Order: sequence, then structure tokens, then C-alpha cells
Amino acid sequence: MADIYQDLTSNEWFYPSSGYILSETDSNGIITYVNDLFCEVAGYTKEELLGQPHNMVRHPDMPRIAFKGLWDDLQSKGFWTGFVKNRRKDNGHYWVYATALRRERSDGSVSYLSIRVKPARSDVEACIKLYAELKAQE
Repeated sequence: MADIYQDLTSNEWFYPSSGYILSETDSNGIITYVNDLFCEVAGYTKEELLGQPHNMVRHPDMPRIAFKGLWDDLQSKGFWTGFVKNRRKDNGHYWVYATALRRERSDGSVSYLSIRVKPARSDVEACIKLYAELKAQE
């Protein structure tokens, strides 16, 4: 199997600060909904995203501990907020400030809704440094 990260670029994709990137996954992390801005920013069509694991946009620069914190908070508090660097289809990247919510329906099924906005550049710069330090400790 080819290494999907071998052709990563340093190209950052910028998007309007007025929009919201939305997606929803089932309890197994499979994408069940995406909005148009998610498709545009990630570089995929809806058809390419729906039914796929959400981690298909995970960037290898993200430290594992960030995702541990996300899942711990989703389970204990029902929500999480944080900064995430995601990988685009063209192997570029984009930054988001994400709010993830755990949704439990009356039938007991669980889904996860993620609402993402454009972060302040100063926050991105701080995260680049912090995440590099955390990755070095893995």
C-alpha cells in the first residue's frame, strides 16, 4: 500500500472567515454528512467523503495526544474544542478551530457533529510550535 503522506506539500489552503465547515460522523467515525465548504476546503466531492472514515483528512503533523484529548472530552463532557491541522486531497493542508459535539439520540445511537471555523493566525502559529514539540515527544 502506498504511503498517503509521502507527497505532502507545504501548501496551506485559506478559506473565508465567514463560513462554517460542518460534518457529522456515526459512532465509528464514518462520515454521514458534509457541507459544501467542507468539500471545497478539503478538496473532495461529497461522494468521495460520505461513507469514509473522517480520519482521511488527518494530517500527520497532528500529535496523537490531541486526538486522545478530543475523545476523552467527547466521552466525559460531550464536547471538545481545539485547533486542528487537516490534510487536503491534494496533500496541502488547512487549519480549523473545531467544536465537536457528541449527540445521543432517543434510540441510543450516537453521532458526532463537528463545526469548524477559521482560526486566528496567531493561534495557528502557536499551534505549529506546540504540535511540533508534542510530536517530537511521541
